[in-house]
Amino acid sequence: MSYEKVLQARKLIIGIKQTAKALEDGSVKELVIATDADQKLTATAVGIAQKLGVPILYVDSMKKLGKASGIKVGTAAVAIIR
Repeated sequence: MSYEKVLQARKLIIGIKQTAKALEDGSVKELVIATDADQKLTATAVGIAQKLGVPILYVDSMKKLGKASGIKVGTAAVAIIR
């Protein structure tokens, strides 16, 4: 699954607000979104990624995504940086 990509990534940005900023800067290679996150929260980042043609990977768990990102809490979004 996409958790492996997150684990192998050298540089990550964690969280919706930070991910949206990185997308606007053009530094995101791939966006990873947890499907159990509130869609109202993830809609902005997903919309920017779609507009810019950034690939979006979906995973099933915020908790697992947070763990794969190296944090102890769940996260709705992670950006894999170029």
